[in-house]
Amino acid sequence: MKIGEFLRQSHQRLITCIPDHALNDAAKLMYTHGIGAMPVCELNNRMVGILSERDLVRAFARRDINELQYLRARDLMTTRVVVCSPDDTMQHAQEVMRTNQFRHLPVVQDGHVQGILSLRDTLATRLAETEEEKNVLRDVVLAARGR
Repeated sequence: MKIGEFLRQSHQRLITCIPDHALNDAAKLMYTHGIGAMPVCELNNRMVGILSERDLVRAFARRDINELQYLRARDLMTTRVVVCSPDDTMQHAQEVMRTNQFRHLPVVQDGHVQGILSLRDTLATRLAETEEEKNVLRDVVLAARGR
């Protein structure tokens, strides 16, 4: 399945923050929406980075508690973001995440974020595709026996 098709079918609501978001506010957004990562965007969803739960945990582990209140999304976000395209397949996205050892992959077209995939999304889609293939093969075998 193509990623663009998945995004259309899932009716995903894209949650983003801006580089100047206070760290606490960004963490609340992620918690409220039950997401593990979100694109950091400027106007028109032009992505400039990504902020993940791992980034937040690292900030707490490496910094003094008093310093955290002054941090912004731009201070922690990953700026060299690996992305995929709506024309890529879910299998490709899964492989990119596995190879790079992360669980979230932004979908970008012409520099603008279209959505974000989780590893769970790719696994569920691939499982559904495998189940469908199994059913087709079963039907072919049953039809061949009926001759």
